[in-house]
Amino acid sequence: MPAIVGSIKIVNVGPSSIVHIGDSIQLAPQSASKTFAGAGSFNTGDSVQNYNAVSSTVTYDSDIADANAVSANGVGVL
Repeated sequence: MPAIVGSIKIVNVGPSSIVHIGDSIQLAPQSASKTFAGAGSFNTGDSVQNYNAVSSTVTYDSDIADANAVSANGVGVL
């Protein structure tokens, strides 16, 4: 049954987002990403102390696609 929607405000639509107003059968956002980071990169807290003498992050990747996600319409997402 359709709904009556008043005013809406869309502030931001990012990757793998869905803006939907009305009826639907299936909604399936998909995304894939890769992150490279060195030693001590993702530490969080109030008093973090890192002691990294030698750190090396290898960003070379010989794969063409790492996450072979396929959306509902058959279009690949890298």
